[in-house]
Amino acid sequence: MGLMTFLRNRAGYILVFAIGFAIVAFLVGDAINVGKPFWAANQKVVGSIDGNEINIDEFGPKVDQGVNQFKQQYGGSANAQMTAMAVDQAWNAELAKALLTKEYDRLGLNVSEDELLDLLQGANPSPLIKQYFSNPQTGQLDRATLMNFLKSKEPQALQQSAMLQEEIKNQALQTKYTNLVRNSVYVTSLEATDEYNNRNKLANFKYVSLDYTSVPDASVKLSDADYSEYYEQNKARFNNPQESRGFEYVTFSIKPTAADSLAIKNQVEKIAADFKVAKNDSLFAAVNSDVKVPYTYLTKGKIDPAVDSAVFVLPAGSFYGPKLSGNSYKVVKVVDTRFSPDSVKASHILINPAKVGGEDKAVKLADSLKGLIAKGGNFAELAKNYSEDGSKDKGGDLGTFARGTMVAEFENAAFGGSPGEIKVVKSQFGVHVIRIDKQIGNSKVVKLAYVEKNLTASSKTQAAAYKAASNFLNDVKGKDFNKFAQEKGYKVAVADKVTATQGFAPGLDNPRKLIQAAYEADKGDVLPEIYNMTDAYVIAKLTSVNPKGTLPLEAVKKEIEPLVRNAVKAKLLKEKFEKAGKGSLDQIASKVGRTVNPVQNIVFANPIIPGVAQENALVGSVFGAQPGKVSAPVQGDRGVYVFSVDGFTNPAPIANMFKQKEGMLLSLGQRSLSAAFQALQDNAKIKDNRVKFY
Repeated sequence: MGLMTFLRNRAGYILVFAIGFAIVAFLVGDAINVGKPFWAANQKVVGSIDGNEINIDEFGPKVDQGVNQFKQQYGGSANAQMTAMAVDQAWNAELAKALLTKEYDRLGLNVSEDELLDLLQGANPSPLIKQYFSNPQTGQLDRATLMNFLKSKEPQALQQSAMLQEEIKNQALQTKYTNLVRNSVYVTSLEATDEYNNRNKLANFKYVSLDYTSVPDASVKLSDADYSEYYEQNKARFNNPQESRGFEYVTFSIKPTAADSLAIKNQVEKIAADFKVAKNDSLFAAVNSDVKVPYTYLTKGKIDPAVDSAVFVLPAGSFYGPKLSGNSYKVVKVVDTRFSPDSVKASHILINPAKVGGEDKAVKLADSLKGLIAKGGNFAELAKNYSEDGSKDKGGDLGTFARGTMVAEFENAAFGGSPGEIKVVKSQFGVHVIRIDKQIGNSKVVKLAYVEKNLTASSKTQAAAYKAASNFLNDVKGKDFNKFAQEKGYKVAVADKVTATQGFAPGLDNPRKLIQAAYEADKGDVLPEIYNMTDAYVIAKLTSVNPKGTLPLEAVKKEIEPLVRNAVKAKLLKEKFEKAGKGSLDQIASKVGRTVNPVQNIVFANPIIPGVAQENALVGSVFGAQPGKVSAPVQGDRGVYVFSVDGFTNPAPIANMFKQKEGMLLSLGQRSLSAAFQALQDNAKIKDNRVKFY
């Protein structure tokens, strides 16, 4: 198998950021200073880590590679969320690389030459070697291909080898660091016993509850002191790990109207009538379809499921549609059906017409080579002497590939011929002499002429929506945004706690430009543009700026209002219980007008009261109480409780202390790794300017 092609087909070009830092990438948060003034930063600096700047010229291609990976993984075209994921992936890799490299140096961790050699070609090589050089059919390591790759002097191979070796080193260092951190934690027998009891000790108790809903909201007046008291008692909850902003917005719909939909339906019906009698199916489809489906043989599952299941059972010559599915009409002509290999192993010689005096001469040369090969000529030698492709040093071997991998002309020849056959075809790359070495599998494929028309708003509908948005943007300046919108009959939506890099916002499918503007604005500003979503224009106003760190009371006041109200209600309900006296649970229940509720077999680790909710404070109090005593009132999430424990059932002693500790160590080790990396971030000076660029 050709080495360059092998790597290209198996995993894309090996790039440092894409495969590195696999262990810690998921641990890296976005906890990094996002803030103004952005204009003070260098125009090309995406961010910096401990003074080391990350340049957009280096960062951008890594993001592009990530977007391409996600497009292959999820299908379809790139969208705002896909781009945001790729930006995060690239940033996290940079963060991990910078922080961990510094930590490796501090700890004296390294990979020796002997160790690297063993990881490259030893008995137990690096997982990356296994990933890239295993035979896709057998799953076994292809040592011959590996050794050829490592020994190759071709510039591209040398570059890729250097990158791969760097990543193998990085992964080995990660593993050492991970083991170092995980081995620094331990579990005592006392801790193991506590954990075991928390999951297995059973409590039976009875309780009486007074729910917060029993006190009308209107009867509770909240004072500044109530807010301050709750805020001070729960301050740790208000730590903001990274800057976030909030905005309110109004949408102006550009969804197709009933008239637009009818016009498109009429248009599609005319297209269908013309399609039935069209003389050139592929040209007609290319001209009329909003979605370009290749005019080649397709395997099942490549087009819209509603259409896919229908056309795969139709004979050649059939016509299907118009079919409304999702947000578009589909009209399909089944041009041909056949059974075809699932994958092909082939070799080729690529001739560049520009180097041999034009296409005619290239075809003549290809025909001559085909004749030589048919008479027993050495294909590998001819490829080495005549081919312009990187596979020439491997005898022209392209390895095994599925449909959709090669250009259409090449694919049709490889999948349409027979093993052993030699074909000459022209493509955008030049003239190919193809030898079909092997064909694998056999499945039905169809060639379709495919037209898809999207249900979109007419230009008239779009213009009317844009005009309404433009008028609102001009008129709202200097006014109360929310009040003015409501006066005009528009609904105001809110997007709160939006971080600088996220690719989504509530109700908005393409919010990046809007978010960027929000991070350049001051609180209270109406953002300067009309922002275009898939089916709406949006006008927005920046309503909140929440800096990194502990948020002030004012920033969380609205959010905590229901919790503060419950805290005030809790005081009233506790007083009600206290007035009921110190009698038995039944007596207290009678005096407050409630029933006694029995609960069986509750464990500390799962503090859920059946039919009620999770009540941590109540269950925690139960496991710290003496049986038979009526408790003081306990403030919970749903209400205030008074309880009496009937008794506890202790579990049998731990049967296997080693296994108990081992299970806890696994979880503790993972948490410690996360905590260690968070500590590295907390102690680093990190500036994040990604919002300037994406």
